[in-house]
Amino acid sequence: QVQLVESGGGLVQPGGSLRLSCAASGSIFSIYTMGWFRQAPGKQRELVASITSGGNTNYADSVKGRFTISRDNAKNTVYLQMNSLTPEDTAVYYCNRPSDPSGRFVLGSWGQGTQVTVSS
Repeated sequence: QVQLVESGGGLVQPGGSLRLSCAASGSIFSIYTMGWFRQAPGKQRELVASITSGGNTNYADSVKGRFTISRDNAKNTVYLQMNSLTPEDTAVYYCNRPSDPSGRFVLGSWGQGTQVTVSS
């Protein structure tokens, strides 16, 4: 089982930027597709970005052009660069292994996540 630890969240103003990190351990990281999910209170968890072992990326329409997912296999880490943040981006952000591009199912265990709050 891959253990996942998210970090990098915080409080930012609208239009600001954050970079999230997800450190993985306990299994072979480099062969897995990885994704970033978010969940706001009272809303369903959604997949916002994913990246395959070969570096192919996919983004939800709501973040396309603003967020960039990347990975460093030597460090067993996946990143999410978030720019032009809006209050609608406020959520707890998690990383996990999506089973398919829809993000409806995951193959790993959930970590604690990291809180992102966008407010004036």
